[in-house]
Amino acid sequence: QVQLVESGGGLVQPGGSLRLSCTASKSIFSGNAMGWYRQAPGKQRELVALISTVGNPNYADSMKGRSTISRDNAKNTVYLQMNSLKPEDTAVYYCAALTINKQGTVSTYWGQGTQVTVSS
Repeated sequence: QVQLVESGGGLVQPGGSLRLSCTASKSIFSGNAMGWYRQAPGKQRELVALISTVGNPNYADSMKGRSTISRDNAKNTVYLQMNSLKPEDTAVYYCAALTINKQGTVSTYWGQGTQVTVSS
């Protein structure tokens, strides 16, 4: 069964930090790239960061320099450390597992999302 469960969201003041966690079922975590996306009200879902199976990160411009993605393969968990948060970072943050089949087709599995609100 494919399952991704996020945690760690909440209310934080501007300039604060949060660490999001996503624990996935082993079948979807092992051997797949993992990512964090976010969706603000009225906006499309956008990429925040990706991490390869061997831990190589890639960041979207929106949070580059203010976020760190990491993964613990022993715990089937991916993390997103976010620093210097701004009100415009307010969104629902989603964990994703990206799989590629033999034909090269990419499929994305999503968690339920965790709300991050940056406000004073």
